[in-house]
Amino acid sequence: MIVDVHAHTPTHRDAVPDDERQVYTNWRNDRPVVTTNSWADYDEAMSAADVSIVFNIAVDDPLAATGVPYPPERCNDATAEFVQDNPSKRIGFMSVNPTRPGALEEADRCRDLGLVGVKLGPNYQNFDPLGEPALAFYAYCQQHALPILFHSGASPIREAPLRYTYPLVTDEIALRFPELRIVMAHMGHPWSRETVVTIRKHPHVYADVSSIYLRPWVLYQSLINAVEWGAADKLLLGSDFPIANTAEAITGLDTVNDMLQGTKLPRVPDEVIENIINADALGALGLKAPR
Repeated sequence: MIVDVHAHTPTHRDAVPDDERQVYTNWRNDRPVVTTNSWADYDEAMSAADVSIVFNIAVDDPLAATGVPYPPERCNDATAEFVQDNPSKRIGFMSVNPTRPGALEEADRCRDLGLVGVKLGPNYQNFDPLGEPALAFYAYCQQHALPILFHSGASPIREAPLRYTYPLVTDEIALRFPELRIVMAHMGHPWSRETVVTIRKHPHVYADVSSIYLRPWVLYQSLINAVEWGAADKLLLGSDFPIANTAEAITGLDTVNDMLQGTKLPRVPDEVIENIINADALGALGLKAPR
């Protein structure tokens, strides 16, 4: 089973009107990224995956931070409605800001909606990931077996603090909550070395490869770091839709060694690539396969 663990909830149920179309030219080197998209656009982008994990990010100013036109109060409902439309192919994660009043009550409500994990972006949501409200929320997630996918590493958003997404922050969280299942998005790019040594030591901490295949040298370095540190089995497939799609993620992995022709640089083993593409992501995160 191919599981794409990193996709963002579509912004529109139907086709996007021209006057609502949002395009960013500095998120990829090869083409603009259209951040407004329909349910049909999502299905096309996920066609290479058997199952995808989908989520929003609960931010106070969605348009400024991520290009997603949902107010915070609609963030999780939009995801739940989308998942309910095709529950055999989609798994929904909630998003809350732990520092906002009623965060735990919102998490309870989202569990009732069928959302089974959490997406957090402390840099976008502007909260200290090691602050007391955040720690209390992680305790809640550990108690209720809710895996958390953290944005880790760089962001093109100027206002998003990098210090909140440095991978060694995750080490501190995992030390305090050893049963909490965590995914570090983007292998913490460009800090893949720090990400690898973190996932290596914590049994329930993983990383996804979303977006990094768009930078082949970063992808190669990241995968070689994982191989040399014996942590390649902790890597999960992810696309980061709408920035890219599942097929692009798979192609990026399959072609990572192409640039090595004529060099003596070590190759990423073929079995490592295949294991990432076919990783048992749901088992790693303690989730059931959708029916």
